[in-house]
Amino acid sequence: MDTEDISFPFIVITSHGDEHIAVEAMKAGALDYVVKSENSMLDMPHIAERALREWNHITERKSAEKKSSESLIKLHKTMDGIINAMMLTIEARDPYTAGHQKKVAIIAEAIAVEMGLTQDHLDAIRMAGLIHDLGKIYVPSEILSKPGRISEAEFDIIKTHPTVGYDILKTIEFPWPIADIVLQHHERINGSGYPGGITGDRILIEAKIISVADVVEAMATHRPYRAALGIDIALEEIKRNRNKLYDPDVADACIKLFEERNFTFEL
Repeated sequence: MDTEDISFPFIVITSHGDEHIAVEAMKAGALDYVVKSENSMLDMPHIAERALREWNHITERKSAEKKSSESLIKLHKTMDGIINAMMLTIEARDPYTAGHQKKVAIIAEAIAVEMGLTQDHLDAIRMAGLIHDLGKIYVPSEILSKPGRISEAEFDIIKTHPTVGYDILKTIEFPWPIADIVLQHHERINGSGYPGGITGDRILIEAKIISVADVVEAMATHRPYRAALGIDIALEEIKRNRNKLYDPDVADACIKLFEERNFTFEL
């Protein structure tokens, strides 16, 4: 125990030869100790004043920490509310995309856990994953739900969705770079992705993770234009293009997650 854990202030007074008691008391959270003598008793008002100042300092700091913690909780609730509102907007227009985003978020967060990333990274990945296709609200529904193969012109329209999503999100002050993650989730480490064609470490780790999760979910499950290919085919894609299209650490974590941990992602 230390002074941060005690609920009331106290000072220990000992006799000569009992200093070990004072040491134990300080370990238990005493603010100060006094070896009993005539001079020390005269100094007690000053000692008490010093101890009370220390106690007030501790109390103020704990109060500030509590307020900070409460503010952080409120911030997270606000962020969750914003994300949920966006998800509902997408779901009302395109239920398929909404379900896809939820599953991508689940896979991406699991990959991040497998990689040992921090809670801050996990929060960013979960939130970005849930709205990574937000920009598709501006893609005509007849293209998104088209049962056959889409044309090159239609694909060019679909390819605008990361930029559109970024433009929607960039003015929202998230605690994480959500807009940039959404912008980069179709980038590839060799520069063959879109919209920026950026490479390697210029791509955020969160975006690298979501891109792999996105590919796995898209290939493993049913799409409007084809039947599900299955998880084995999806993992073969990740293995084949490891260190070419997909970050090797992310690819390895994804493969381990499914092949060794028997991970599943159905809602």
